[in-house]
Amino acid sequence: MVVGSVNMDLVVEAERPARPGETLLGGRFSMAGGGKGANQAVAAARLGASVAMVGAVGGDRFGEIMLSALEEEGVDCRHVATRNGEATGVAMITVFPGGENSIIVAPGANATVTGGDLLEGGSLFEGADALLVQLELPPETAVEALKLGKTSRALTVFDPAPYTA
Repeated sequence: MVVGSVNMDLVVEAERPARPGETLLGGRFSMAGGGKGANQAVAAARLGASVAMVGAVGGDRFGEIMLSALEEEGVDCRHVATRNGEATGVAMITVFPGGENSIIVAPGANATVTGGDLLEGGSLFEGADALLVQLELPPETAVEALKLGKTSRALTVFDPAPYTA
């Protein structure tokens, strides 16, 4: 089981970062599914695990694309809420020569995941062998998920990313 973020990654290649007030022409552009939670759920499913996810997407085209992509990968998305009026999370990623990158995340619907969403997926916790939680959700939601994981005696993995000071 994964409690985490679902994002659409918008990736552009650039020679260097733009300075404040500057517009640069970039190189190749691509879109891909992302979000730490979604990526971790897909990785586990590809390794043969039965994976359910708790999270949220916006009531928009990116949300539709992400739900479809996750389901195609074998991730159970019955507890990924669609939040009408919210945007699906987006990561704007700039990749520089040599592979280094800079990322700005607009969390969108990910920021709306609450303890109530966890309780709606409560039976998932009871049957889970393992739980993976990360911090692209509100911190209080991550803490509540970890507590539920402990109560259910699931093997719990906490990915403390992204780190914020």
